[in-house]
Amino acid sequence: MAERLSIFPLAGALLFPRGHLPLHIFEPRYRALVTDALARDRRVSMIQPRDDREPPTLFDVGCVGHIREVERLDDGRFNIVLEGLTRFRLLRELDVATPFRQVEADLTAFDDAVAPDALPSIVRAEIEREARRFADSRGVAVDWTGVSRLDDETLVNAISAIAPFDSAAKQALLEARTLADRADLLAQFLGFFRRGDDEPATLQ
Repeated sequence: MAERLSIFPLAGALLFPRGHLPLHIFEPRYRALVTDALARDRRVSMIQPRDDREPPTLFDVGCVGHIREVERLDDGRFNIVLEGLTRFRLLRELDVATPFRQVEADLTAFDDAVAPDALPSIVRAEIEREARRFADSRGVAVDWTGVSRLDDETLVNAISAIAPFDSAAKQALLEARTLADRADLLAQFLGFFRRGDDEPATLQ
């Protein structure tokens, strides 16, 4: 069941199934990745690096994205929007001649085909409450009326993607088996990282 995936390692950039991730592509190797994807299946797979080495080692789980929107710029750069398809578990990296990295991955490791059930109202309320406290602690203005209109999956995944957590916390959110598990982790992280206002909090 293994599939070959072209990957874009990028720290802090989370893509979730049914979610969207805008990217500005400027490095030559990732321009090549996008050009190749557009010529084949329009798939670009996001995964976080574990360290700052070159090339960096990778976390075990990422998400396959489909290029939903693309803008080609005159100088060869791209603006794209990825739509998340399914998470994958990395099996091994492949020895390839392309400037971008490719891996063999298991796309059956997560049950991402169907949208999750709605969260219990008490859990939804806790997420919104903790998000308000977190935003207030950093002086960030948020349209909470607009937030209240988001469905549960969009809300939890959007906060997980944009919150300034470290890579380990972001990876834990990505790997949560269910939306309910992710919501529980997110509430904990919002409280944990809010406590680190004076010093950056890091999840080890």
